[in-house]
Amino acid sequence: MAIALVSAHAECFSDDPDMHDNHLWHMDLLARAERIPELTERALTDNHARRRLNRSLRERGMEAALRDRAEDGDRGALYVLVRLMCETGRVLEAQKVVQDIDPEDQYARQVVARHCRA
Repeated sequence: MAIALVSAHAECFSDDPDMHDNHLWHMDLLARAERIPELTERALTDNHARRRLNRSLRERGMEAALRDRAEDGDRGALYVLVRLMCETGRVLEAQKVVQDIDPEDQYARQVVARHCRA
């Protein structure tokens, strides 16, 4: 019910800060309600949905889903996945993911260099 109430007063690119905040809240509620398919659909066109989806997948330990998203071109998913691997001490795995998915992505390489400790 909360999702329906908030979504009625939510707008992503609104000049009204309350509408924008409601949009962010709406994305958070979708994630908390585990409405991943809906969030995934919205993530196709909505940056906030994409970020919240990637964070939700991370929180749920869904590395395979993050990797799939990264392989499909979602750079945010790649960065989230690499940070997760670094935080759990999987330096070589993080390096391999960057090499396999996008070896030219300098930011992903920086994430590994900054966040991974061998």
